Amino acid sequence: MFELSAEHQEFRDVVREFARERIAPHAAGWDRNHEFPVSTVRAMGELGLFGLTAPEEYGGAGGGLTSLCVAIEEIGRVDQSLGITLEAAVGLGITPIVAYGTDEQKRRWLPDLVAGRALAGFGLTEPGAGSDAGATVTRARLDGGEWVIDGAKQFITNSGSELTSCVTITARTGDQPDGTAEVSAIIVPAGTPGFVVEPAYDKLGWHASDTHPLTFDGARVPADHLLGERGNGFAQFLATLDDGRIAIAALAVGCIQAMIDASAGYANERTSFGTPIGSKQGVAFQVADLHVMAEAARLLTYRAAALRDAGAPAAQVKQAAATAKLYATEAAVSATRIATQVHGGYGFMEEYPVARFYRDAKILEIGEGTSEIQRLVIARGMGLPVSA
Repeated sequence: MFELSAEHQEFRDVVREFARERIAPHAAGWDRNHEFPVSTVRAMGELGLFGLTAPEEYGGAGGGLTSLCVAIEEIGRVDQSLGITLEAAVGLGITPIVAYGTDEQKRRWLPDLVAGRALAGFGLTEPGAGSDAGATVTRARLDGGEWVIDGAKQFITNSGSELTSCVTITARTGDQPDGTAEVSAIIVPAGTPGFVVEPAYDKLGWHASDTHPLTFDGARVPADHLLGERGNGFAQFLATLDDGRIAIAALAVGCIQAMIDASAGYANERTSFGTPIGSKQGVAFQVADLHVMAEAARLLTYRAAALRDAGAPAAQVKQAAATAKLYATEAAVSATRIATQVHGGYGFMEEYPVARFYRDAKILEIGEGTSEIQRLVIARGMGLPVSA
């Protein structure tokens, strides 16, 4: 059994108050205007949210993944865009540098990232390489002590805001003896000549998050910007994904809880035939289903986080992460559909938060590994010889 500690509960209260006061009143406007709220992101940094898992020597709290999940859930409960901003900034921006960076790289990048004065992205996905990340075609070659990078990345979060300081990318740096690609990770500072941040995407949801395609045309960075060992970039990314999948599950939990908040409130206020619609079994039972979804998703998510924090075997964490991500994200999509139905015609109107959450939810089943990939991971973890 798993239960949050008293310290985690107190921390939840702090983040919840911040989310309600500093984010909730503005979330609809940011979404409507496709605005990335720089000042609010900085305020999240001042609250310490970006440094929850980072070492104390770089300004972090030195805590575990559970604390980060609590923060992501509460931020995501009022705004999924800022929830994913936090998740990606820590899970894909900070975590790889903490795990694989040299002392010099950590000293250079982490203090500002941990404090929320800067953001980092992680570029893996390409126009022709999504779930099949091993099909990376972006290339980097050594030339006179510098990596020369050519290629393109897409769907990269936190990659083009005024706070972005760097993006870590994967690139082919050669070939393995067996002929397969040698993939390495390289840190590319913002503003590097030849590194072009293309115009932001016009997305279905997550309108207030920063997401861009990136191109590299002879972009040069020093050889010491290699992150981790040469040829280990793909393995490093896979390890990073386990934490990320747990964090995305926490974001999904926040989405489900938001649908409970909205639906229960609306069902008590809206009347039909002289009584609140919540008195009708057709509505009340749907809201009850939302409660079950939230409870199950929350338990799966925090159990996976607890295993990670306790140093459980990597295979066990991977299975728990995939399980939590699969269930929580698919439940979130269902929860937004149910909540929209409970609201009837009003659920189709942007003035009600359920419409925004409905648009935001779908990407949860795709980002950080699709539902199909999660099923593949789970099946293989069960010993089934399933192919991709």
